[in-house]
Amino acid sequence: MAPDALFRLHEGLPRQGPGSDACTREALRRLPPLPPQPRVADLGCGSGRPTLVLAEALGSRIVAIDIYQPYLDQLTKEAARRGLGHLIEARRADMASPGLPPGSLDLLWSEGAIFVLGFAEGLARWRPLLASRGLAAVTECSWLTDDRPAEAVRFFESAYPAMGSIADNMVRAEAAGFEALGHFVLPPAAWWDAYYTPLALRLEELRSTPDPELRAIVEETGREIELYRRHDHAYGYVFYLLRRRD
Repeated sequence: MAPDALFRLHEGLPRQGPGSDACTREALRRLPPLPPQPRVADLGCGSGRPTLVLAEALGSRIVAIDIYQPYLDQLTKEAARRGLGHLIEARRADMASPGLPPGSLDLLWSEGAIFVLGFAEGLARWRPLLASRGLAAVTECSWLTDDRPAEAVRFFESAYPAMGSIADNMVRAEAAGFEALGHFVLPPAAWWDAYYTPLALRLEELRSTPDPELRAIVEETGREIELYRRHDHAYGYVFYLLRRRD
């Protein structure tokens, strides 16, 4: 997919990937206690729905990092509207090399973004950013069953060939220097309510676009939505809760 057209497709939407405020809060609830005023970063934050939840829940400063400035502008505007602007620093940077000092984070958060780097590669890159025994909460699209529909297998062989099962990703996390604390599967509502439903409306608006790159992404995204509608039992997003192993 062409990155610029993909960014434009998702611009202004509530989320840029599956998730929900409730799932963000649940992941935070399941983590071990954080130090007072924890140092937190949200990598690949998009328009920052999780960032806002973290700021509200923790009352701590959050560094929100994304490569696409319009998403960060959307986050900044919403943070100001909610009275959270003083807690959120929206920083344009590549999450592969976010420019954060080693050992500077107590909590690293990332929803719906690590697939860009690959789960194993992303964790290996991000581990040095965490303080000793620092925590990470990351969502990743994962196979949920070994009985995988051929249609879904064909799609992900092209879209995300590195996608693994939950067991695969636990092994990858351990190999990257993390202790796996737990995981949970995001419910279908986390795909539909704030992501696929508004995204489907955006697709209808853009079906007649004269831009060939954007039109191709509209068609591909429509196929993706229908695939999940048919096969939501076979794959989904999983929250992985991890701790840096020293």
